[in-house]
Amino acid sequence: MSIFLILAFHFFSIFPNENDQFDLNLVTPKSDSLQFKNPVFEPVLADPSVIKDGDYFYAYGTEDNWGEEGGYHLVPVIQSKDLVHWNVVGNSMEKKPNWKPKGGIWAPDVTKVGDRFFMYYSFSTWGDPNPGIGLAIAEKPTGPFVDQGPVFTSEEIGVANSIDPFYFEENGNKYLIWGSFHGLYLTQLSSDGSKAEGEKIKLAGNHLEAAYLIKKDGYFYLFGSSGTCCEGAKSTYKVLVGRSKNLFGPYLDQEGNELLNGSAGSLVVKSNSGDTGYAGPGHNAEIITDDKGQDWLLYHGMDKSKPKLNNGTNRRVLLMDPLIWNEGWPSIKNHVPSTSIQAAPIFN
Repeated sequence: MSIFLILAFHFFSIFPNENDQFDLNLVTPKSDSLQFKNPVFEPVLADPSVIKDGDYFYAYGTEDNWGEEGGYHLVPVIQSKDLVHWNVVGNSMEKKPNWKPKGGIWAPDVTKVGDRFFMYYSFSTWGDPNPGIGLAIAEKPTGPFVDQGPVFTSEEIGVANSIDPFYFEENGNKYLIWGSFHGLYLTQLSSDGSKAEGEKIKLAGNHLEAAYLIKKDGYFYLFGSSGTCCEGAKSTYKVLVGRSKNLFGPYLDQEGNELLNGSAGSLVVKSNSGDTGYAGPGHNAEIITDDKGQDWLLYHGMDKSKPKLNNGTNRRVLLMDPLIWNEGWPSIKNHVPSTSIQAAPIFN
């Protein structure tokens, strides 16, 4: 082969014709080079719940009207492969449950139970004298979730403002934790998860709502949100945590104070100071661990520069930050939402 032909061969190998096909993976950045900046989803995904099924993550939020930024959504569901890029799938319910005459479907908590997907949800209005918690079930994470009726109402269970459910399994038993500024409570559920059974146990005082529980290194960690959730840039929401060796408590903060005391809890995340950043960060979703073993906390908050939609709805966007464990206690770096570009979760 002449030197001319050899050079021509190498030239066309390095610079292929625009109509040639080649492996795009050769030029695609590796997953560990992905970066992101908060928020990871907007305009609204309040009170988020996140699960993974197959190759995708799914996140669900409170019923809201996104106005000119997306319209009305009855428990929106969004989908992602990396927790950074999200697509709106639609509404996870086709119609609103009818066991109350009026109210919103708030703070859905979704979990895969067996081969089906259980959504525990709040059914309430602001100032509702008898809100309740219902259950809806779907065959797929995208829904439709079919309502199974109430698990209990506030009057039936004897706890005022019974909203913000969280489902948890331990030793083959099903449990529900719930409550909003009238104590956080736990009760065992029936074997099918549809009704409360046995006694209710108070885990935390009247300063918390939006319970989330995780078991790690021999401890149960109980997260809750304190303050005001929905006052735009003036919101004081923040996430506190306590832990216990026993599912049923007592839960103590880092200083040894019981969460039952009404002001206890170690700080996980609060609003950024000043006029920039995010106000009212709280109501965290499930903690997600990436393939490098890093834990990530997803939660909502409001950009102080645009805390509301044009229709007046709180613009509670979806935020995400690494969760740092220091001597057995979790928090976000500097205890505030990040506002700069950072490395994203790694999923192979």
